[in-house]
Amino acid sequence: MDMGKLLLAPMEGLVDDILRDVLTRAGTYDLAVSEFIRVSGSLLPIRAFRRICPELSHASRTRAGTPVVVQLLGSDPACLAENAAQLVELSPAGIDLNFGCPAPTVNRHGGGASLLANPDQMFRIAAAVRRAIPPAIPFSAKMRLGISDTARTLDCARALAAGGIVSLVVHARTKTEAYRPPAHWEWVARISEVVQLPVVANGEVWTTDDHCRCCAVSTRQDVMIGRGAVADPFLAERIRALSVGMVIATDRSHDWCRLLPLLASFWQQVCAKVSARHAPGRLKLWLGALRRNFVQAETLFIAVRSRRSVAEVTRELLRHGVPVLPAIDYCESRVSDSRPLPLHLRERERG
Repeated sequence: MDMGKLLLAPMEGLVDDILRDVLTRAGTYDLAVSEFIRVSGSLLPIRAFRRICPELSHASRTRAGTPVVVQLLGSDPACLAENAAQLVELSPAGIDLNFGCPAPTVNRHGGGASLLANPDQMFRIAAAVRRAIPPAIPFSAKMRLGISDTARTLDCARALAAGGIVSLVVHARTKTEAYRPPAHWEWVARISEVVQLPVVANGEVWTTDDHCRCCAVSTRQDVMIGRGAVADPFLAERIRALSVGMVIATDRSHDWCRLLPLLASFWQQVCAKVSARHAPGRLKLWLGALRRNFVQAETLFIAVRSRRSVAEVTRELLRHGVPVLPAIDYCESRVSDSRPLPLHLRERERG
């Protein structure tokens, strides 16, 4: 089959610059999108953009060379435009607008998927930001199908196209459906019929078979992958292999061996970035996702689940063949971060 583009999705609270680094080294993605940067009434300092997207200090690319688009979230057209102009100074690989986040804390303030009830406001936001971005910087948006139904789906897509975006990612579920299957890929096809710009399908792509069906039903060859990429770091590689007629292995034991150094890299970067008491939770969150495809991940997850310190987790990783450096214990001496671990990470850590 013809091979379209593969994009790595933004995933707030799950994929940051560290996991983007690891996933883009494991699989060849054409593009990645950062977690959203919340814009709410003020002009953000340059450091705020770099904090969420450190790749901006490296030509807006991951170590593997994958371009990283920066995503903005907000509801005020003028404020978003002002911040987009500030962001332009950092030469991002692109600027994306978030109209898909279903989180109540975001929606209560009029951002994310809540805007799908107001196509006119979506147009005003897109048009204002478009005027602030030079044509050389790609300008895109990501949307869901609606709040609880698809009554305004096509109007929302038309509004964004009229506002000047050059590409659109469609997460093929409504806000109320959140992440529950199925994804309604047929709506991606309907949207692509009413807007004259590239449309990318997103939602519920976990396997190569899912990718094939998504392309067939959506009539799109470009696909954005989110949780499926986290659960299978080699999914993009497997999709590309299948597209050129290669036979892909069903036994994932070799892939697990290839994953071990990536797990080590992830752990070492996490320990260097976050406080010692938060680092184990970050690893457990990823291992929890990997259990879907790797039996070895289940074994390792069980081994580290009750471990609370960096030293204990490091010893378990070494015992299970993950080539981490014992010297990683330096993380234990870091000053503890006084902020509590976010609720969604605490819940997953208890997994």
